[in-house]
Amino acid sequence: MSITAAELKLNLGKYLQLAESEDIFITQNGKVVAKLSNPNADRVEMAKSLLGVIPADITLEESRREKGRKCMKALIDTCVIVDVLQNFIV
Repeated sequence: MSITAAELKLNLGKYLQLAESEDIFITQNGKVVAKLSNPNADRVEMAKSLLGVIPADITLEESRREKGRKCMKALIDTCVIVDVLQNFIV
């Protein structure tokens, strides 16, 4: 939706409510100068896009353990690289 700055000024409350569900572009002298939008909309879209990514047969605890394993492996790999580099410096 696109409205003029004057229209926004006259009906701010109305457009704040509309901005919860859609972006509103504000124009001045025929040019878009601002966008009124819901700051949480991106988070909602991201959450919707992740639905189905985690298999239905995995529990939250299993998911957390798997994430922990991956973090630990990355940490160990980093330590190994640091050890190798220290051997070259000495």
